[in-house]
Amino acid sequence: MAKRERVMTMSVEQPLWRALSAYRVLTMCYAIGLFVTAYDEFPRPEVAIAFLSVLFVWTLVTLPKVAGEASCTKRFLAADLTVALTGILLTPVADSHDRIVAGGPTLPSIWTAGAVLAFAVKGGWRWAAFASTLVGIANVIQRGTLSQDTLHNVLLVWVASIAIGYVVEVARASERTLARALEIEATTRERERLARDIHDSVLQVLAMVQRRGSTLGGEAAELGRMAGEQEVALRTLVSGGLPASRVSEDARQGALVRAVEVPDENDGSGEDDPRDLRALLTQYATAKVTFSEPGAPVLLAPSAAKELAAAVGAALDNVHRHAGENARAWILVEDEPDAVIVTVRDDGPGIPEGRLAQAEGEGRMGVALSIRGRLRDIGGTAEVISIAGQGTEVELRVPKAGRR
Repeated sequence: MAKRERVMTMSVEQPLWRALSAYRVLTMCYAIGLFVTAYDEFPRPEVAIAFLSVLFVWTLVTLPKVAGEASCTKRFLAADLTVALTGILLTPVADSHDRIVAGGPTLPSIWTAGAVLAFAVKGGWRWAAFASTLVGIANVIQRGTLSQDTLHNVLLVWVASIAIGYVVEVARASERTLARALEIEATTRERERLARDIHDSVLQVLAMVQRRGSTLGGEAAELGRMAGEQEVALRTLVSGGLPASRVSEDARQGALVRAVEVPDENDGSGEDDPRDLRALLTQYATAKVTFSEPGAPVLLAPSAAKELAAAVGAALDNVHRHAGENARAWILVEDEPDAVIVTVRDDGPGIPEGRLAQAEGEGRMGVALSIRGRLRDIGGTAEVISIAGQGTEVELRVPKAGRR
C-alpha cells in the first residue's frame, strides 16, 4: 500500500515576497501616474517616457523573480538596483532644476524602495544597508545638495530597509529552531512507537527465556543469562534512541518537516472505515480473562481501535507477568457519547507505590510506552490505579473525535 506524506510548511518569509511583488506593481503605477499629472512641467518628457516604459516592462517581466528567495538571485538584485539608480540619476535630465530643488519626486519615485527591500528580504540587514546607502548617494547627487528633505528620505529608506532585513534574519533563525524542535519531537515519537513494538515482542521473549532458563538450570541457565544481558542492552538502546523516519529540511520556502506514514492494515472495507473495537478485544478473552462488552458495535477509527486494543494487550501482559499465574483479569468496554472507555482490572497483589516511576527509570517502558504512549498518540488518556493487596485497575479513555 502506498505511503502517505504529510508536510508542514512554516514560512514567515513568503508573505514578505508576495507583499513585495504587489508593492512593485503599485509603486510602478504610482510613478507613471505622477509623471502623467505633471507632464507639462517636464522640459524633456521624452526622457521620462523612455525610462518609465522600461520600468513598466521591467516590473512586469521580473515579477517571477520576486516570488521567492530561490528565484531572486544576486544578478537580478544588481540589475534591479541599477534600474532604480538610473531612474534617480536621469531625473535632472528629464525634469527642471526648480522642481527638483522644490522637492519634486524622482522618476522611479517610491518604486526605488522596492529594489532596496528585495535586498533586505533576500540577504538581511547588511544587504539592505548596502543597497539603501547607494540609493541615498544617488539621491544626493540628483539633488545636487544634502537638503533636509533629502536627508529625511534617505534616512527613512535606510532605517526601514535595515529593520526589515533584521526581522527577516530573526524569522529565519526562528524557523530553523522550530524545525529542529519538530524534528526532535518527531524522532521522539518514532522512538516511542518502535520501543512499543519491541517491548510487545522481543523484550518479552527475552524476559521469558531468562526466567525459564533460570528455572531449568544447566545449559538453559546460561542461555537465560545471555538472554537477560541482551534484554538489558536492548532496553538501553530503546531508551537511548532509535532512528526516525522523519526529517526536517531548511527549504527555500521555509522550514519543512516531513512525516512519512504507512497506513494501517484494514479488513478490506476501506482504510478509513470505523472498526468495531469488540472484535479486536474478543481475542483476549480466556478462562482467566473475562470480557464484558456492550450489545451494540463500539466504533472507532481504525488506527485508534488498533492502538487501544494493543494497549489492552499490554495491560493484560503486565497482569500475566506481575500478578501471578493464578491471577484473574476483567475487561470492561463502555461506549459513552463522546468517548470509549476500556477498563482492565485484576485481582493481583497490586503495584507498590513508586514502582512505575522506578521501572521507567530502569528502561522498562511497558506502562509508559505500550499503554500511556499509545493512548497519547491517539488523543486519549491512561490512568493506572493500584492498591496494595487489592489488584490493579487500568482505565483507558479514547475520545471518539480523536486525532486519528
